[in-house]
Amino acid sequence: MESTPAVDIQGVVKTFGALRALDGVTLSVRRGEIFGLLGPNGSGKTTLIRMLVGLLRPDSGRISVLGRAAGDAGILGRVGYMTQKAALYPDLSVRENVDFFAAVYGARARVADALRVVELSERADSVVATLSGGMQQRLSLACALVHGPELLLLDEPTVGIDPLLRAEFWTHFRRLTAAGTTIVVSSHVMDEAGRADRLGLLRFGRLLAEGTVAELEARAGVDDLEAAFLRLSATPEGAAT
Repeated sequence: MESTPAVDIQGVVKTFGALRALDGVTLSVRRGEIFGLLGPNGSGKTTLIRMLVGLLRPDSGRISVLGRAAGDAGILGRVGYMTQKAALYPDLSVRENVDFFAAVYGARARVADALRVVELSERADSVVATLSGGMQQRLSLACALVHGPELLLLDEPTVGIDPLLRAEFWTHFRRLTAAGTTIVVSSHVMDEAGRADRLGLLRFGRLLAEGTVAELEARAGVDDLEAAFLRLSATPEGAAT
């Protein structure tokens, strides 16, 4: 495993007019781990993930991804990105959607494998518009991982899906990291975020703390992740430096 982090964020600030979406965020993600960004809606999670992809640039600070500047053309094929809202073609079939994304990366030979991973092989010829919301989430994941990315960025990947499917997704995530993939996943659900190896707690664009669930609870002096988040949110000295 390489010693350099998969993601390195140093003092990142991003504003949209008067809104300070990210306020001096500094954190790192180790290779081969699942790192969770935990925070309520509007805390800056999506903005940060979009910056890792290179869709947004920081006003100040620095972001490196897989050893290069975020958005560098040389790493785009090594990163997978699943948006919060499904970015699918509803009039095409399941297979055609995955094939489209695979073609972009020259990975058409992996389409069948991607469908098998998310258990959609039997629905490969179904038109996307006929799928349930959960199946469309599975398809979005297949599109994000079809090219075998080293880094997988997942923005609220399980929002609106049932607990059973959520558990299946996390089983997939663990298989991917066991094979060497690094995953950054955002969530506003405490029990889900607790499945990550480490967490970064975000609120109002600030990083409150970073660490394992046990480390965050110990720092806050509580034995519950939600209580830790609330205590660190309410304590100015709880914010990361």
